Amino acid sequence: MLEDKYLYLILVVGIIGVLRVIYLLIQKSKRQKEELEKLEQEKKLRESALAKKKPIATEAINEMPITHPSKMDETPTPIKSQDEPKKKNDRSKRELKPHGKITKQSFNDFKGAKILVAEDNIINQKVIKGLLADTGIEIKIANDGQEALEILKKDSDFALILMDVHMPNLNGFEATKIIRANPKYEHIAVIALSGDTATDDLKKMADAGMERQLEKPLKIDALYDIMYEYTECDNETTQDEIIIDDIEELNVQKGLEICGNDKDFYNEILNEFIQTYQNTDDLQNYLKNEQLKEADKLLLDIVGVTSNIGADKLNHIATIIKESLNDSQEKSYLTLIEEYKIHLTKIIEDIKKYQSKI
Repeated sequence: MLEDKYLYLILVVGIIGVLRVIYLLIQKSKRQKEELEKLEQEKKLRESALAKKKPIATEAINEMPITHPSKMDETPTPIKSQDEPKKKNDRSKRELKPHGKITKQSFNDFKGAKILVAEDNIINQKVIKGLLADTGIEIKIANDGQEALEILKKDSDFALILMDVHMPNLNGFEATKIIRANPKYEHIAVIALSGDTATDDLKKMADAGMERQLEKPLKIDALYDIMYEYTECDNETTQDEIIIDDIEELNVQKGLEICGNDKDFYNEILNEFIQTYQNTDDLQNYLKNEQLKEADKLLLDIVGVTSNIGADKLNHIATIIKESLNDSQEKSYLTLIEEYKIHLTKIIEDIKKYQSKI
């Protein structure tokens, strides 16, 4: 009788063990399936991001997909929530008209306009200030969303705000929501500054109250179009194109177009780039120590700046490294950093060659 009880107990324990093994196998299978689905989704996102990063033309200033009367693939388009019907923006002053090639001198059309730029990246600040320098446009700079709100409390006489969406202290989304909730600022158009172009990102901008997006790197035609629609002037300016041969990896013509064909200003931005980014220690240390959040922020700045100066190959490898940060298992970014250093060295050499000829 006692033997039967022991046998029964052993049988029960055995069955429980088998069931537990089956349960663990099922859970492992589910996890593997989820991981495969996640990897497949990340692969599609990377492929989609790479497709979006292909160079489009020889322009490069912040803009988002827009419908341009003269260049259908180079104009800004209103960003709107997917839940709302498309409608004309109440803050726009007039319809955009066809125009010729835009240069820095074209912005003299907006003499007397007043704009607020909320942007934490120093070089991006310089690009915008340099483009609009000596045009009669009054520019106020805020280093984050909180600074922008403090400026508005003292002076709300701005035609528009160029608002970076990713900033410390208070980001562009939250700052815009606060601005849109205040009737005192109803007349001010808020334009998003961002390289984010995914549908969810655009919806988030629209839901925050941003009228349009200027995609980074900033494109001179797109900036002109925004200024035209949201300020008041009656002039149109066109100039002959300045043609300068590329120097190996440095696309000089592209960089000059971003700087409004202002050679002195372009040269200043090139010097600023070398001074800020020639040392790769910070990026390399972030990657080796797996400080991926810090590496992502630094790479976001590098991607924007390299596009502004015409460093296309360096921009491409920086973009790939940024996207590879999601790959925490293979850590391909540790090998990609060496390729980044090679292209950085070449671009610095090209900058020095260019500067020796001007």
